[in-house]
Amino acid sequence: MSQRGFDLTQLRTFVAVAESGSVSAGAERVFLSQSSVSEQLKKLEERAGQPLFLRSKQGVSATPAGSRLLDHARRIIAMSEAAFEDLQGRSLDGELRIAITDYYRPHDIARILKAFSEQHPRLKLHVTVLPSAVIDSKADDDASFDIGLSLRLVTGNPRAAGRRSGAPSTVVRREKLLWVCAADAQQRPAAPYQLVLLPSSCQLQRFVVKLLDEHKVPYLISHSASGVAGLQLALKAGLGISCLNESSIGGGLLACPTNVGLPALPAVEFHLLPGRLGESELVSNARTALMRLFA
Repeated sequence: MSQRGFDLTQLRTFVAVAESGSVSAGAERVFLSQSSVSEQLKKLEERAGQPLFLRSKQGVSATPAGSRLLDHARRIIAMSEAAFEDLQGRSLDGELRIAITDYYRPHDIARILKAFSEQHPRLKLHVTVLPSAVIDSKADDDASFDIGLSLRLVTGNPRAAGRRSGAPSTVVRREKLLWVCAADAQQRPAAPYQLVLLPSSCQLQRFVVKLLDEHKVPYLISHSASGVAGLQLALKAGLGISCLNESSIGGGLLACPTNVGLPALPAVEFHLLPGRLGESELVSNARTALMRLFA
């Protein structure tokens, strides 16, 4: 009898490449060489009987068939992991509350949380979007969430925020911070710069204003948005410039040219906060599972 279906290892590699946008970045995610990844993709396309990727100098993008397979592959992988966790006695059953910054991969977060829910179908998930400063400040004693994911600037100065009983947080992702403007802007940004900002409760936005003041860069605040989604819309509308982490840029926005007089920006890190003393086994196991997805 001929074999039907797909190889799970090849599907994992396929998903990694599709989500990363390049073979090299996908190879890093699955800890394989580029040649091994290319060979797996070749075999998968032969199995599928049609091309799954369009290849260019900029990387790879899924063909229509590849996009359809990507949806199936994510569900297959989620079901496989859910079955394994269940047989190991680690299946998550109960309610879990997560507080997360809206700077974290806004174009991917829905898919990530959906994958987590599919891996743990008996888990009831509650997600709240909060400023990172709020998540960090309430890390030790706020009963409104069990697990927190916050953004922090990489400034070279150690920070104690977000430490629970001395335990360090876990860095799950690091990204560049970039000055951003509309992709179809009619002219290059120039001083005085028109800034699009979030409220002062956002530590990143406070940093931007302080940085411009320190470098004596003239600016005007042209628009105030209530969240990252509103910030993106205002930038796309050409209302000014702002700074965003790489995964928050998305379509319709571009990094500003480096020679327009704006000061250099640091990197940012996303920190998964450590567990509270006496937290339940459910929360501890969920944090471990989320750590893999958030990376």
